[in-house]
Amino acid sequence: MEDRAVAWLAARRAMLDPRGARPDRVLFARKALIETAFLAGLRARLDDAPLTGDYAAILEQVEDAARQPSYREMTARDETALLLYAGTYAALRLCGRDAPEFGRVIRQAVAGGYAAAFERVPYRQLDLLHTLYLCGIEHDPSSMDAVLPFTLLCRRPNVLKLTDRDVYAVTHTLFYATDFGLREPAWPSGFCPGEGVELLEALLVLAEARANADLVGELLCCLYCLGVADSHATDRAWSFLESVQEDNGRVAGPEGILHPEAEAMEADFRHWAEGYHTTVVAALAGLLERSPRRGEPPSPPTAESVPLGPHLQRAVTWLCDASLAEDHRAGLPGVTAAALGASALRERGLARPGLAHYAAQLADAAPSFWQEQGAEVAGEFALALHQADICCPSLDAYLRATAEVVASLDDVPADAAAGVRRLVGLGVLRPGAAPAVPRQAPAVPGRAQTGGRHAFPFQDAVSLCEARESYHLGQLAATVRVLVKGGWGLHRITRDAVAFLVAQQDAEGAFGYPASDDPAARGKARYSWTRSAVVALAAAVESGPAG
Repeated sequence: MEDRAVAWLAARRAMLDPRGARPDRVLFARKALIETAFLAGLRARLDDAPLTGDYAAILEQVEDAARQPSYREMTARDETALLLYAGTYAALRLCGRDAPEFGRVIRQAVAGGYAAAFERVPYRQLDLLHTLYLCGIEHDPSSMDAVLPFTLLCRRPNVLKLTDRDVYAVTHTLFYATDFGLREPAWPSGFCPGEGVELLEALLVLAEARANADLVGELLCCLYCLGVADSHATDRAWSFLESVQEDNGRVAGPEGILHPEAEAMEADFRHWAEGYHTTVVAALAGLLERSPRRGEPPSPPTAESVPLGPHLQRAVTWLCDASLAEDHRAGLPGVTAAALGASALRERGLARPGLAHYAAQLADAAPSFWQEQGAEVAGEFALALHQADICCPSLDAYLRATAEVVASLDDVPADAAAGVRRLVGLGVLRPGAAPAVPRQAPAVPGRAQTGGRHAFPFQDAVSLCEARESYHLGQLAATVRVLVKGGWGLHRITRDAVAFLVAQQDAEGAFGYPASDDPAARGKARYSWTRSAVVALAAAVESGPAG
């Protein structure tokens, strides 16, 4: 991968020269120049073999552009862009091509009281400190560690809330703080690098699910910087990059990487501009993968989950009370969900008043009502009544009639298997009287944490992100339930989804903030969201230690 990527970059190295760029593309060319130059600098730093072939060709192009006054003297005139020029100088220096006059201008700018002094966000401050270090400009390397506590990486961010820009802040923090794997930072108190690995692997799932090769490449590089070289995450990321690399070595960037106005650019330039950065990243991944200078991988972190019991208990209490005020069509699913939650808490008495109320209200309900409610709601309500020793004659009659129909079938469709098992569990259908029921594939508890080679479901990862962005709490809760039942309850993505969900609980115990002044709309939304949240949290409490 590295060789083909570097060959593609070298073949188009003329694009890096700002002198040949149109006025509106000069800044873009300067950015591409420093990023490609830095790749050559890291190659010289991580591999003792001399630069030859395509790497040497890139270096010659960089050196030729950087020796021109029109480039290096911009350091003194455009102080806000100091890192564009200092990074190029650092790369030349790493390659043994020091340019004393270029270095003098950079030192002068740094000492001028602004270029290295104006306010920067934390990861950009790390960029400055790292670049000055590579330029040989005196500064205290430990000052990098003083910046780390303020970075997004070390603040335990919720992965579902991170934008692409946030993810780049995380990856670049790791590049600079670890000096691309050559330095062990003094991590902030309470943070362990294993947490960083967990975060990177979760972000890799989301990046690959969205086919973003640029982020996949940067996240893979970060895992290498932390010493993680042989894991399911690195294997998947590497395979993904190989699958998207074109025959000529180019790796296309994600959709929208260029401004919409780029559509008006000539095809050759647009083709290069859309792919050069991701191709640089792919080459860097190859370089880091073969580097012998990585440290040991950190120990995995202990999964910390939000205690869910108190949240679920308050939600069950609220839902039971709210269900009593609903009509029976809306109220029955609510009280059934509350019963599921109470059962998970081993406090079935919480739901008993609601169960008794609806059992009495629906004692003479028509079979069509139960059919309308669906097998899952009717079955779970029946199970809750059975456990509470409460009788509902119309439901009992409906279940017996359903059992007779099932017994007459030659086989059971797969999508009806759960309902048939429920009938057997309720005692209304003898196991021997039922036709062959498709076997249920067992969940694999903890497979995400035991080193198994299963991949987190991409569709569910995207569903969680979309649900959070659109504030579709019902969709988010339903996806959490599926993931928990599938054995992914302790995965970072699922845990962060649960953390987001419980953060939407209000002081009364209901879930969701409708941001509406209409009382009817508010009540309907909160009732629906709370019902979904209770079902999801009940599954989470039953599956693990989070309760």
